[in-house]
Amino acid sequence: MNWAEKINDFSNFLRFEKNFSDNTMDAYLRDIKKLEKFANTDLDEISPQDISYENLQEYLYQLSKKRMSERSQARGISSIKAFFKFLLEEEYREDNPAALLETPKLGLYLPDTLSIEDVDKIIDSIDTDTDIGIRNHCILEVLYGCGLRVSELVNLKISNINFKENYLLVEGKGDKTRLVPLATTTAGYILNYIKTVRSQAKISKKSQDILFLNNRGNRMSRVIVFIIIKDLAQKAGINKNISPHTFRHSFATHLLQNGADLRFIQEMLGHSSITTTQIYTHLKTEELRDVIIQFHPRNKKAI
Repeated sequence: MNWAEKINDFSNFLRFEKNFSDNTMDAYLRDIKKLEKFANTDLDEISPQDISYENLQEYLYQLSKKRMSERSQARGISSIKAFFKFLLEEEYREDNPAALLETPKLGLYLPDTLSIEDVDKIIDSIDTDTDIGIRNHCILEVLYGCGLRVSELVNLKISNINFKENYLLVEGKGDKTRLVPLATTTAGYILNYIKTVRSQAKISKKSQDILFLNNRGNRMSRVIVFIIIKDLAQKAGINKNISPHTFRHSFATHLLQNGADLRFIQEMLGHSSITTTQIYTHLKTEELRDVIIQFHPRNKKAI
């Protein structure tokens, strides 16, 4: 039994039986390939059939010394557990050396969000006198106006936009689809981009139905969207760790702050569980706590 063969089998299992998205599958495989490298360089090329619980503990100890975040460690352990559970179920092993591995306790993760003023600053920093500027402006309006994941944004199809009823048909994680309402203003930015910029582009055959295109007429990559947003945030003087996901978090947070029902937000974000969406209630609670500390008369007297 060699690592490459079993990692390939595991990859097929994740794709065809677990129906994992490409991004999730890539993350799992990266974690297992790191373990493979450790097994080959530090454990005398031990095979996945012979690696032990003690070997896995040593690997995780070495990872912790690299100051990896608890969240990254937790995901790595989940990947390892899934891999060896797969080997056990497929009878490649008679035991599961990862069964007793403990995942680090994670504190409550509160995602970075932007204020409405910060969103305006970033969007206002875009030079809309250029074709790229018009496209980038539209990208941010769709990210913030519809709460899409970056993978959903770059794969958004024109045929999935209903301008008459104003909604998007979004293809999300695990090939799940959902309908997302499209505000009239956001629809206007999309139509303007299509008519003034996209219609002039030389589009590759495989990207004929893709909304957002790069300079070569192909679908944009996720990395390029990250770079665009980082550059715009810097230009706007926003000193936060900004990513496309920040606009998705801000979309949800601002809806909740303005009275939207959590169940509706769950549907629009495409969360399979309400518990995932409930993170935004903690953001609101933090805001309420700050208001009480600042404005409650008893606290003022103490100050």
